[in-house]
Amino acid sequence: MLNSLLNKYFPDNENEKIFKLKMLQLLESQPLCFSRELLTGHFTASAFIINQQLTHTLLLKHAKLNSWLQPGGHCDGDPDVENVAIKEVFEETGLIVEKSPNPEIFDIDIHTIPERKSVPEHLHYDVRFLFIVDENEKIQISDESTDLKWIPFSEIETYIIDESVRRMVRKIG
Repeated sequence: MLNSLLNKYFPDNENEKIFKLKMLQLLESQPLCFSRELLTGHFTASAFIINQQLTHTLLLKHAKLNSWLQPGGHCDGDPDVENVAIKEVFEETGLIVEKSPNPEIFDIDIHTIPERKSVPEHLHYDVRFLFIVDENEKIQISDESTDLKWIPFSEIETYIIDESVRRMVRKIG
């Protein structure tokens, strides 16, 4: 399924073109590509959540990485990356979002995760989906985060935000 989603995805910048090729290569070459047991790198999934007015995004301050990021996480063997993103949204924000009958990738990114305890530095091949929700829905911070809030697109630069998050904001607007 991910192979089909990636083949339908048309990157809008050079970095994403490279990411797409590398993701397709990982899919073809590594049977454990959806498992964190693949210590060189593995697939993850995340959700870029925006409000209905297309003016805010819901980000969390990741406790381990100390950065403002979109909800997401490890596939843990599940090749249905959209399902993983939906599960992570619920676990990290309390929001319930629905699976699309025709899912489309919103963004892709490959980034380095620093060494931590017994896990060496490795790559996350992150597949991202867009979800539009009512910002008045109740949100709940998880123990994986130190903060969770709706951030106006106009204030994104005041937070120390990863370039890939900035790229997703630019895609909206």
